[in-house]
Amino acid sequence: MAKGNINVSVENIFPLIKKFLYSDHEIFLRELISNGTDATSKLKHLIAIGEAKTELGDAKIEISIDKDAKTITIKDQGLGMTADEVEKYINQIAFSGAEEFLDKYKDNEAGIIGHFGLGFYSAFMVADKVELITKSFKDEPAAHWTCDGSPEFTLVESDKADRGTEIVLHVAEDSLEFLEESKIGGLLNKYNRFNQVPIKFGTEEINDPEFTPATTKDADGKETTEPHRKITVDNIINNTEPAWTKAPADLSDEDYENFYRELYPMQFEESLFHIHLNVDYPFNLTGILFFPKLSPSMDMQKDKIQLYQNQVFVTDNVEGIVPDFLQMLKGVIDSPDIPLNVSRSGLQADGAVKKISGYITKKVGDKLASLFKKDRADFETKWNDIKVIIEYGMLSEDKFFDKAKKFALYPTVADSYFTFDELIEKTKETQTDKEGNHVILYTSNKEAQHSYIQDATAKGYEVLLLDSPIISHLMQKLEGGDAKIKFSRVDADHVDNLIKKDENVISKLSDDEIATLKPIIEGAVNSKTYTVQLEPMDSASSPFMITVPEFMRRMKEMQASGGGGMMGMGNFPDMYNLVVNTNSPLVSEILNNKDEAAQKGLISQAFDLAKLSQNLLHGEELTNFIKRSYALIK
Repeated sequence: MAKGNINVSVENIFPLIKKFLYSDHEIFLRELISNGTDATSKLKHLIAIGEAKTELGDAKIEISIDKDAKTITIKDQGLGMTADEVEKYINQIAFSGAEEFLDKYKDNEAGIIGHFGLGFYSAFMVADKVELITKSFKDEPAAHWTCDGSPEFTLVESDKADRGTEIVLHVAEDSLEFLEESKIGGLLNKYNRFNQVPIKFGTEEINDPEFTPATTKDADGKETTEPHRKITVDNIINNTEPAWTKAPADLSDEDYENFYRELYPMQFEESLFHIHLNVDYPFNLTGILFFPKLSPSMDMQKDKIQLYQNQVFVTDNVEGIVPDFLQMLKGVIDSPDIPLNVSRSGLQADGAVKKISGYITKKVGDKLASLFKKDRADFETKWNDIKVIIEYGMLSEDKFFDKAKKFALYPTVADSYFTFDELIEKTKETQTDKEGNHVILYTSNKEAQHSYIQDATAKGYEVLLLDSPIISHLMQKLEGGDAKIKFSRVDADHVDNLIKKDENVISKLSDDEIATLKPIIEGAVNSKTYTVQLEPMDSASSPFMITVPEFMRRMKEMQASGGGGMMGMGNFPDMYNLVVNTNSPLVSEILNNKDEAAQKGLISQAFDLAKLSQNLLHGEELTNFIKRSYALIK
């Protein structure tokens, strides 16, 4: 029997482990299973190269709970340890950096397991006593190590006959929740459902596959089938070969979709498409990313990409590893180059992580370009479901912007789809104004802006349907690439003003008549929100039209979506133009009507109709308009 003190000068480091890691104390199980997985994998390798004269057998990791004894046991069938190795790896190396650990982490809540060989000692986050019984694959006696959470330990010979390691946790009173099967089952499902080595957690009864129930007939010819024979088998909780560990050539579309269901069993819609990641230089990374169906809204849940290290779950907060715009995807990323425990700031500063982020961006861009080129029609049908991700990526990543310009789509109100270059080519002749500005018209709502769209399409102009919440930011960036390209929503002004040509429209009203009419309309409107403009337009056009200045409207939208440095500038006021068509017969009637009340009634009716077309008529104003309209009918 050996007794001694663990190689640490601190009086009692175990309470410190518990204190520093308390918020993540559930990861003790992940850490201990990871140790068992490593031990099994290393033994498999030694057998393969001929350095271990043994057979791997049906190696698995077994988790068991004894509620009466208040113990949790983690047992593996890996390479095990000799007494000398226990002394070296458990008593010495684990705490060789204890002083540095204390200096570095005493004021830091970052995860620390793994930094100083402390993975095994995570057991003391839930246990006040830990036993380690281990037998090496070498022909040496088994060892039994015990520690009660102080620096003192005992190490004696054990009669354990089978190869591998058992860790027995005597659960502390403040951690008895971990003696519940449901709690341990939940942790296994969270952290280890794709573990490389099979994990047994209890047993289950299944129908015996080798038994065929007999069917007999009684004297009346009635058939009776005997019950199915049940057998008890190990309950293996994990899939040791998940889809991302396989070669893409070995997987069908159905395999990918089945894996999507395995990852997200409560997801009822299929994914749109997937991207299989596989790189081994200059870092190691595998994974599968899925594009889910997304609404145009930015109000969507992130934290759906799961990060693994060698098939062990680390986190579903992949900030700093996956570019922000791709965090709306789902799937798995697995990299041995990312430590099991590391602070977020550490991740963001890590050089390998930055390379991983860049690689993922490039891979996603390449895949989208390939899908677009391979089947454009199918890509167009999926555009509304993926556009928010792509537009967000174009805004946030310049390299992705350059790549996406080739496949990002701009749909029209007529359900045609153009790339940006196609759009420019299609509209450059018809939609270039007399100043040489190339004006791209768009609507954010086909129904609300219907009359404006009609006026534009009647002139042969293309009107885009751009309705995502970040489109104002993207338009700003697209305009920045060419000073002559301007985006304008169809209701920003009358279409003849949006794209001014050389033709001059002559007003039916003289300058004096316009000067007389303008204050009459301003007095009837009586609102600082509206600027009255009298302009000659086609006589068939609406007599009154409300437009929203492009700059003001876009600034409000950008502020609402929280970007462009707008957050500290205060709220932009609502500002509208009331454009009065001086060639409209109704406007002439208003001018010539000598009955002031009737004149004001015509102005109010026309003004309210214009507001109604822009969904600006509400409450008392709407009630009055309805009453007035019924009176006119009578």
